Amino acid sequence: MKPKIDPIQVSVLQRRLKSITEEMGLTLLRTTRSPILNEARDFVTGLYDARGRMLEQTEYIPVLAFALQPACENVLRFFGDDIHPGDVILHNDVFSGGNQNNDVAVFKPIFDGSTLVAWAACKGHQADIGGAVAGGYNPEAREVWQEALRIPAIKVVERGKLRRDVWNLIFANIRLKIVEEDIKAQIGGCTVGERGFKGLLDRFGRRRLERLLEELFDSTEKSVRKEIAAIPDGIYRGESHVFYDGVTDGTKMKINLVVTVRGEQVTFDFSGSSPQTPGFVNAPYSATASALLLTFLMLIKPDIPHNAGMLRPIHIVNPEGSFLNARFPAATTFGNSITGPTSDAIFRAFSQALPKMVTAGWNRFLGFAVSGRDPRHDRPYVDILFLSLKGGSGGTWMADGYDHIGLINCAGGILAQDYEMFEIHDPHFLVKHEYLPDSAGAGRWRGGLGVETEFVMRGDNVTGVAFGDGVEEEARAFGFFGGKPGSRNSITLTYPDGSMRRVKSKEIIRGIPPGTVFNQKAGGGGGYGDPFERPAERVAADVRNGTISVAAAREDYGVCIDPDSYALDASRTAELRQAKR
Repeated sequence: MKPKIDPIQVSVLQRRLKSITEEMGLTLLRTTRSPILNEARDFVTGLYDARGRMLEQTEYIPVLAFALQPACENVLRFFGDDIHPGDVILHNDVFSGGNQNNDVAVFKPIFDGSTLVAWAACKGHQADIGGAVAGGYNPEAREVWQEALRIPAIKVVERGKLRRDVWNLIFANIRLKIVEEDIKAQIGGCTVGERGFKGLLDRFGRRRLERLLEELFDSTEKSVRKEIAAIPDGIYRGESHVFYDGVTDGTKMKINLVVTVRGEQVTFDFSGSSPQTPGFVNAPYSATASALLLTFLMLIKPDIPHNAGMLRPIHIVNPEGSFLNARFPAATTFGNSITGPTSDAIFRAFSQALPKMVTAGWNRFLGFAVSGRDPRHDRPYVDILFLSLKGGSGGTWMADGYDHIGLINCAGGILAQDYEMFEIHDPHFLVKHEYLPDSAGAGRWRGGLGVETEFVMRGDNVTGVAFGDGVEEEARAFGFFGGKPGSRNSITLTYPDGSMRRVKSKEIIRGIPPGTVFNQKAGGGGGYGDPFERPAERVAADVRNGTISVAAAREDYGVCIDPDSYALDASRTAELRQAKR
């Protein structure tokens, strides 16, 4: 007979696991050097059991999170019994469980005596990981070796001793010294996780702890099954597109999704999606799975613990050879950025079953990685410009979208750079960073506002790499239930001679001269519901705040505002709305 498990003790254990992963995250925030990590927080921390099953995670950037478990499982398969106390293992390989080559995972095994009991892991986006282009994003890549240094599971520390030959080999192929320091910080974060988990072993003992963890898995599974059971049974279809594969202008890749809900289980089937592309607009399996899971979690109870139990009722069909699960040796750096279109397909599929839980479209991600040499310090620099790429989220039932929240693959977790730190880290002069009027899709609940960012480039030998989506009219964040789409993305370079260049969504621009003005408009989110049902007073408030123009208030919302006093003309508004219906 199984010993009785106290559910309160299970709950306390779950919260302690969470606090350990949060402490690991705080360690990275305080010790990493790259602003990608310590400002934008582009990392995840987690604990896993001896079989590689997720115990708990803290997802600063969710699209990284659900790729740690398959990578941990790969580490276990590769090393087998050759895992020892004091080992430290690196991994980034997209064809053995990774999600993107720049997202480097550090794993540290945790032992109880001579028995492997758990793993501490940190995964973070590194400023550079080798390859043909500084920063790792290479729209010209046609195979994985042109993207970044590929690191299958490899020990950099063995039994507590640094393997200097391996360490030097890795970092000899990486441009920036800062990456070496940030990997050391990730090792430190794993050490914090190891210490925290050993505290649990001291408190409960190994056998008792294992029973509590199994009960935690079962409890979490029950919670997820309950959430799925509340969704009406049925087959739901969603479709979205990614635009331009980086090779042939005008290309368009389809995401075909069929969601089947049966009782307490849900299946996501991507069969029929477009085949893999010849360029880097492909995703490995882990990136697509992460995109799916983070989006689905937005549709159910938000405080469900993040462990392997939550995955049991969820089934994924994603045939190899599509651009959502590309075959080796395809280039896949863009895979994380396909999260937005994947989420679009999921929200569309669930819009009939869960109309009050879905959001309208989020602004598509459009990044611009800048690299070059800083003449002030004669040193290289790389920046992904998180400051400028954060658009708005979609409106939802009873709530406007969030302004300037950023990418859905980060679920709002990514932070913009501090202005002063931006100018200290990069040789640029910030001119403008402000909300973009009329960027939000109109709706009963409007989308979130996008932003406009402008700065003067002052670096030497500057290269810019565009990698994203949302510049096409069809790629605007879509509206739901009568809501209108958000605005498009754009990046424009104005050179010192006055000439201008409209940047494609995926391209490399070399030799950008000092004095070039960079301007990016990150679009707003889509609106939810009929804009004419939005209270006129709220529209008037948006006009007074400068987020909606007088003309847009009239055209999109049927609301008449005096252009001089900004006073609401209630009677004229009622007439206009009646006439437009």
